[in-house]
Amino acid sequence: MPPHRIDESRAFVPVRIALMTVSDTRDITNDVSGDTLAARIAEAGHVLAARTILKDDQAAIAAQLRAWIDDPQIDAVISTGGTGLTGRDVTVEAFRSVFEKEIDGFSVLFHQISYEKIGTSTIQSRACAGVAKGTYLFALPGSPGAVKDGWDGILKWQLDIRYRPCNFVEIMPRLEER
Repeated sequence: MPPHRIDESRAFVPVRIALMTVSDTRDITNDVSGDTLAARIAEAGHVLAARTILKDDQAAIAAQLRAWIDDPQIDAVISTGGTGLTGRDVTVEAFRSVFEKEIDGFSVLFHQISYEKIGTSTIQSRACAGVAKGTYLFALPGSPGAVKDGWDGILKWQLDIRYRPCNFVEIMPRLEER
């Protein structure tokens, strides 16, 4: 992988990120993946604009996504959990129901990074990303390792306007162009 290049001549722009944990068993006292992601968001200099834990319920997840998409104080949503293959894993279906455009390369890159660590077991994840009404939406698996892979390998860089040659932040003003 080529080195990440940060252009220090550009000013950092904090992104306002909402964090959603999807789980039937987690609460605020044992949400390790959510805590891991919240710490990385803060460490990078971004703003944790909202945080919630929801059960594996497609309608509830989609409703929360729509509320955050409509909130001008939220630039991006990152979820953890519910991206697997079991009957209760409905995060991906909820996300895709609100996407205007899917960011196909996110899943591809996530699997490449994950494969280096867990081999073919990465195939059981359906990590995905997209955009709706100018808001970025990222769905990561629920394990702390997967959260670290998604943040450290992709989002940390793409949510930094100084990252070169291009990043998600610099095109945010143009996401709603028609």
